[in-house]
This record gives sequence, structure tokens and C-alpha cells, in this order.
Amino acid sequence: MSSMSATARTAVLATPPVLRITPPSRWWAIPFGELWAYRELLYFFVWRDIKIRYKQTAIGAAWAVLQPFLTMLVFSLFFGKLAHIPSEGLPYPIFYYSALLPWMYFAAALQNATNTIVENQRLVTKVYFPRLALPLSSVLSGLVDFGVSFLMFIAMMIYYGIRPSAAVLWLPVFLVLAILTALGVGLWLAALNAIYRDVRYVLPFLVQFWMFASPVVYSSSLVPAKWRWLYGLNPIAGVIEGFRWSLTGHGDPPGRMFLASTGVVIAILLGGVAYFQKMETTVADVV
Repeated sequence: MSSMSATARTAVLATPPVLRITPPSRWWAIPFGELWAYRELLYFFVWRDIKIRYKQTAIGAAWAVLQPFLTMLVFSLFFGKLAHIPSEGLPYPIFYYSALLPWMYFAAALQNATNTIVENQRLVTKVYFPRLALPLSSVLSGLVDFGVSFLMFIAMMIYYGIRPSAAVLWLPVFLVLAILTALGVGLWLAALNAIYRDVRYVLPFLVQFWMFASPVVYSSSLVPAKWRWLYGLNPIAGVIEGFRWSLTGHGDPPGRMFLASTGVVIAILLGGVAYFQKMETTVADVV
């Protein structure tokens, strides 16, 4: 009897463990534990995106400076010198560049996050990992370009003799809000693009329209005060005005507009996580 028990125990120990992969039971919950378990993979995705972006480029990371800098020059000439749009008492280059910093980051992160599932379709269909890591890595990798272009803004502030005020302490808050905004909208578009491929053709028009609906080329002070909270329903509006105020110290704090934008960002992010994870159960079949 004891020998049979030993044999049975040996057979049980020799049986390989079975890992059962099932769809998430709560698609509305953010899988923080799973993302932490796959943190090395997330780091690899971020590093891969950065290397691919500048592979075989002549000037490398300088593109992160040239794009907002040249756009700033165009805006300063046409909207500033010619159209005489108010600039909150700031030099036009500072006024526009301080808004282009978060906008360029948001637009690039949105573009990269939208295409991430389709571009990694072979990986998605072959191995399991939290799919949320793909758009998240696209959003995080954009912070490198943001950091490079931010150094250019510091040089411009020194050139114009503008010193930051105590409002600059709010900058990390607005940066986090910019990341969450890009991630929330990116999750919606990435999930939709995996099912409907024409989303990528609509995206350039959406980004262009969104920029002119946001306080990039003008200040939100042009909007009547009683309607400013409604204007803040544009989630990136509070981010842009927050950046401009915290970096330069000019203008009024975002106030109710910032609160409205924050509420919309939270709603978009939670809805995006829920929709993306619900789509995750079938994405390998349709991508």
C-alpha cells in the first residue's frame, strides 16, 4: 500500500502544471498587478519604440525640437504678428511654444497608441501578455521627445529673461494629466482601429480639428468666463492652459475649466480601459 502511494505521489509530481489563460473576469478594472508582473516587457516595448523612432535618421532626437520650434515660428508670424491674437503679455514664441509642448506630446502619443495593436498583430496573435502594455508603452515613450523639446523651452525662457514663478510646482500635475488624456483617448482609438481600419485615416483630420478647438493658437481667456467650464469639456484644454500658466506664471489658474477637463479625462480613461479590455477577448480573432 505504501509503495502504491509513493508511486501515485511520484506520478502527481511528474505531471506538468497547466496554465489556463482566460479573458479578464472584470473588464472594467485596471490590471495593475498584471502590468507590474510584466513590467520588464513594458520597459522593452518603450525602449523598442524609442529606438525605432530614430533608427536611420540623420539628426536623431533633434526632430523632437524641430517640429515644435518650426510650428512655433509659423504661429508667431501668422497668428501673432499678422493676426495680432492676444498673448497674455508674453512674447509670441513663448506663448505658442508653451502650448505646443503638451499638444505635440498628446498628438504624437495618440497617433502611436492608435496603431499599436495593428502594428503588433503578429505578437498579439501568438503569445499572451497584457495588451494594455502596448498603448501604454506608446504613451510613455513619447515622454523622451517631450523631455528633449522641454530643454529647448528652457533655453527660450533664458533668452527672453522670463523666470518661472511658484506656479511651476503645478507642472507635474499637468504632465500626469496629459499622460492620462493621451492614454484614455488612445485606448479608445486603438481598440476601434483593431476592428475598423479606417480609424487611422480619420485620425489626422481629428488631430487637426482638435488642435484648433484647443487653446494652442489662442488663449482660453477669449472664451467668455461663464462658458469657460464648458470649453473645459475638451480634455486637453485644461492641460494646455495649465502648462502655459505653470511654465510662464502669466494668466489665471485654470480653475473650473481645469476641473471640468480633469473630470472628462477620468471618464475617458475609465471608459477606455473598460472598452479596450472588453475588446481584448476577441482582438486576436479580428486583428
